[in-house]
This record gives sequence, C-alpha cells and structure tokens, in this order.
Amino acid sequence: MSDRRHQERPETSERRSFPRPPLWLNLLLIVLGIGGVIFARTRRERVETEFKHVIQEEQRTPDDVKKLKEQLAEMGLTRDALQRELESRKKMIANLKAEDFYLSIDTAKKKWRFNYGDTTLRDGDLTVGDSKTITGNGKSWTFVPLKGAFGVEAKYVDYAWEVPDWVYAMNGQPAPATSPTLTGGLGKYVVFLPNGYVIHSPPDASSPLKTAKPGSFMMSDADLRAIWPRLHKGTPVYIY
Repeated sequence: MSDRRHQERPETSERRSFPRPPLWLNLLLIVLGIGGVIFARTRRERVETEFKHVIQEEQRTPDDVKKLKEQLAEMGLTRDALQRELESRKKMIANLKAEDFYLSIDTAKKKWRFNYGDTTLRDGDLTVGDSKTITGNGKSWTFVPLKGAFGVEAKYVDYAWEVPDWVYAMNGQPAPATSPTLTGGLGKYVVFLPNGYVIHSPPDASSPLKTAKPGSFMMSDADLRAIWPRLHKGTPVYIY
C-alpha cells in the first residue's frame, strides 16, 4: 500500500513551482487598487453634485409630470407632437419653481388639477370633447386634439353663444337661416383658449350642444366656480 501511494504522488522535488512576484509589483497593484477606489468615489460625488438640482426638481414635480416621460414613450407621437409635449413639460416645471397658479389637464385619465406651484389646490374629473370631423349642410369642420401649453385668452359668465352650424350638422339637423344666440349655450362658465378651444361647464338644457364641445373640455359648474377667481388672461393651461 505504501509503495502505491509513493508511485502516485510525485516527489516534492519534482513539483512545478512559480516564483513569487517581486515586492515592487505587489506595491504597484495595491497603489492601483487604492487609486481606482478613490477615482470611483470622486466621480460619483461629482455626478451627484452636478445632478443634485435635477433630482430636486423631480422631487418637486407632481405625479402627472413625473409620469409624462413614460406616457410619451407609449403614445407613438410624431416629431412635432412630441416637441409640443416636451415644451409643455418644460414650461410646467418652470411654473412649479415660480410658484404661480396654473391648470393642468390629463386627457388620458380625464383629470384636471389646479395648482399653486407644486401644491394642488383642487382637482377632479372632466369630459374631453371628441376629436372628429363633422360634415353636413354642405360644409365640413375638423376638431383636432388639443395638446400643449397655452394661456387663458378670456373668461365669461353666462356667455351669449351664437350657435354655429356645425352643432346642427353634428346632430343631423339642418342649420337655421339665422343662428340663435343662447345665454348658457356653452355653459354658465366659459374659459377661452387659443383657436376657439374652450373649457366650459355643462351647457344649458335649451342648448343643442349636450356635452363637451368637440376637441374642448367640460368641467362641472362647482369646479369651475371654485377656481374662477384665480383664472385670468394669461393663466397657464397645460394639456397633455
């Protein structure tokens, strides 16, 4: 048995041995390791310092803006539409820092918020008017989705609305020879945005318009009445 172990185990003098690395090489590896740790820590601290303000802005941003990046990725927008969305976001963040009053509208969730800086003063549901093309009475009208950053152009209580022909065409009715003017035809409260778009309360029962104006937005009487004193010409409205 002892002879067999002797045959299978090589003699100590025949084993292959490796020379020990010199002292200078060991010291060099230690210095390089310490240098790498210091460099990584310095780089991390520099990045944290450079982007500290970005992190702070994200912490001040409300949920609807923080999620906007994810929403944009899912929308399949054209370049122009994407640019409008991004410009709206940038202006909204500027308003957060300026601590101004502004209104934001989330068309996907059909929600609105009225903010002072990053503080939400009131929020609620709203109706988004359909984006559509209406044809009838020998004419055609196209209402496209409204997205972007806008300023309030005017606001009215008991606005006298001259009923346009497209309302009758939408209802499948012939347009009258003379369009009637109805107080409350667009609702008791009407906020005008550029290009004829509006935010309005529910139309009066006598109005041929029964829901939100196409491409526009309808909020309840109570909601519009609550924020009415803070809405003025130029008040920012962010629609996304």
